[in-house]
Amino acid sequence: MPHKHIQSGSWFILLMAVSKLEAQKKPSINICSTCLGNIMRIDVGPLGGKLLEVAVVINNSTIPLTPSLASQCGISMTMDQLGNVMIYVSLQNCFAQNEGDKAFTTTLNLQLYGNQMGEDEMYQVAETCHYPAWASREIVCNHNYMEARASRQVSVRRAAPQDYVLPEQPVSGNNPKFRDPRRAAENQPIDAGFTITTLVFFTPEERFMTVAEAQRRGYGIANTATRLLLRSPKTSSETYTQNFQLLEVHMGINGQRLNAAEIAARRYSLSVNDVYIIVEIPVGAVGGSFKSHVQDDQYLATYMIEPMLELLWTEDSTHEDTRYKVLLSIRTPLLSRPLRVIDNTVPEERLFKVLVGPFGSDVALMNITFPSEVLSLADCNIRGFNVLEHMSLNSSSKVFTVEVPFTDLPPSVSGGCDYQNFYVLVKYGSHGLNFEIVVGKQTLTPELAQQYSFLENGTHFSFVVPFTGADVAFEAVEPLSIRSRLDVVLKSPETSKTIKEFSLACNFLSTLTECFPNGTMTALAVKLESVPSLNPSQLTLRDPTCGPSYSDNRYAYFVFTGSSCGTTRKFLPNMMLYENEISLPHELEMKRESKMDEPEYELKVSCYYDINTTHAVAFHTTPRRSEPYAENARGELQVEMRLALGNSNDSYSTFYRLEDYPVYIQPLYFEVELMMSTNPKVSLELEDCWATLDDDRLSQPRWNLIINGCVNPVDPYQVIFHPVWVDARVQYPSHFKRFEVETFAFAEDQDNLSHQLFVHCDVVVCDARNPLDEVCNGQCSNQENRKGQRRAVLDSHSFKQVSSGPILMRPKS
Repeated sequence: MPHKHIQSGSWFILLMAVSKLEAQKKPSINICSTCLGNIMRIDVGPLGGKLLEVAVVINNSTIPLTPSLASQCGISMTMDQLGNVMIYVSLQNCFAQNEGDKAFTTTLNLQLYGNQMGEDEMYQVAETCHYPAWASREIVCNHNYMEARASRQVSVRRAAPQDYVLPEQPVSGNNPKFRDPRRAAENQPIDAGFTITTLVFFTPEERFMTVAEAQRRGYGIANTATRLLLRSPKTSSETYTQNFQLLEVHMGINGQRLNAAEIAARRYSLSVNDVYIIVEIPVGAVGGSFKSHVQDDQYLATYMIEPMLELLWTEDSTHEDTRYKVLLSIRTPLLSRPLRVIDNTVPEERLFKVLVGPFGSDVALMNITFPSEVLSLADCNIRGFNVLEHMSLNSSSKVFTVEVPFTDLPPSVSGGCDYQNFYVLVKYGSHGLNFEIVVGKQTLTPELAQQYSFLENGTHFSFVVPFTGADVAFEAVEPLSIRSRLDVVLKSPETSKTIKEFSLACNFLSTLTECFPNGTMTALAVKLESVPSLNPSQLTLRDPTCGPSYSDNRYAYFVFTGSSCGTTRKFLPNMMLYENEISLPHELEMKRESKMDEPEYELKVSCYYDINTTHAVAFHTTPRRSEPYAENARGELQVEMRLALGNSNDSYSTFYRLEDYPVYIQPLYFEVELMMSTNPKVSLELEDCWATLDDDRLSQPRWNLIINGCVNPVDPYQVIFHPVWVDARVQYPSHFKRFEVETFAFAEDQDNLSHQLFVHCDVVVCDARNPLDEVCNGQCSNQENRKGQRRAVLDSHSFKQVSSGPILMRPKS
């Protein structure tokens, strides 16, 4: 710094401040200014994502503030994590209007730039700070500059009009907003009376520098009637040390000095020893703020604070006072901030209560993920959840509390598989059926629900989807099975948000390759989920001319022989192996790979034939006397019908005995079971069911309950079918059928109820492995065509008759 003889002087804090905010409209953000001794602070914010541009105003000229100009002229700016900006301005900045070195007025233009949809905002802040009593020397260390002020007690020549020097800031254009600051300052009402021509820096050797050279190095230089000023950028190397006696030590935050009581209340500490001035500030103390971070799914934070240190000392050699002020921004490394989840639930209040936190003040709660859905705060309020934010006393942290009623139960989805079907059960929860159902990739419409045997009883519904259904995804093909997956999604009809997702994957036995004794081979290729762009009709065997005999958008079926379509033969011990493979032709595969990232489709087909097996064959050439015929082979199948004891679908575990009669008026729950069968490939179907007054199946009157596998369409009290699930008693659900009948169906009115009933059913037992057979497609799979189909197949399936009764009933008193 320059070497000068400086006269001692007393110091005095702020006497009076006058500020003015000029704008066309009320600011959309908070803007205020404060005089803090020999500096001024302007608070702006929070910006809310907007950009702030600062310009200085002098003699009706506007000069944009660049970083280099700011450090040269005594202006700095900081912003915290919440978007609050603090602008620090030296009272003797380059653009201040100086009135006798006692009152200093600075005017700034604040330009706010919003997003493309918003309007830009312009505000002007003018602040006059009074600071009449200076120390002999005053030093301010800010973020981007160091400033030294001293009283003038030297003999120098009278100044010329241009001697109040401003930094050279080249600008271009004719816009008055960008005028040269030197020109703008020509008419400043400051009569310094003297000029500065040369500066001497002690580094510690003496180093002479002209004013022009110092300004090129970024120094700010000025002299007024009573003060000399030198301002150096933070990167300046011209510094020196000197012995002094410390007279006063003060600390503050954000440029605001604190007294001893305020320091103690904030748990700060300030101490001085022979070597150091020590300031201790606890992490999280008042005056600072936390900045939140998320790293590797861990919640972390940094603590930031801007302390100020203000010193008054006297030099041993000159006995002159120097006031020193430094503003220092401190930021901690990333700190671990473990979050706690506290369960405050009181069962008697029928509320789930959870507290989560603490979080930093910059964290906002956007949504909450529940096991079955993700809800925004607005969604939570609509559902009657109570979500509250609680700020700490010093506003440095916050916690959130969430209250959810016990009665708010989300919908649930469960399911299982047997040898050919997916079984899905959806429970409504506490809000009823207020969601859409998506099966696979399409919404469950009434037509699709009928196809999937949809059943509903007020609290839940169920449906059955064949593993070969169009809404099922094929995941993998194995030698004897296909792995299929069914996806079910529940969505909000208003927002289309996903409420619940459910996926069920099972392996289903399926013969994809068949080998016939005459050397014919067949293979079924299925389109897998991993190759969505595959067109099955384009698949071929090794010989590209051998395409599928049948194909659609999911399957390709091939028929060939061991000597055609590129089939190879390999001799193994006691057997012969024939192999082929199904894939896309090479040119189509190359074209497909160039467009998308999908695996290559290839299905190997193999057939083994014994070559050392001897069979004895004998035949006679006697001509036949008649056309050949086949006689049906019949076996004894046992079917039983029971009446369940209870009043819900969950009660098919206990059944009526003779001593339990009579039955009081209520729905009757029947179960029909195929007995003594352990074959999972056999299916039991109900053909017709009806009720009579005696054990004669053909007697009158007759109440038709099930006709051709479907409910009686003209019966006001229609039968309700219930799904069968695997449990401790049921090993094969396909061997059971369950249905519910209202007792009023057996009377013309409630007072004319028959006291004795017999219920009869015709049942069909068929091979459920054949998905093309309508008989085995499930109860009432195609009501319009069912009658003709069922009657046509009775001769080729096992057919049984079963009855239950007498069922004794009387009205419940």
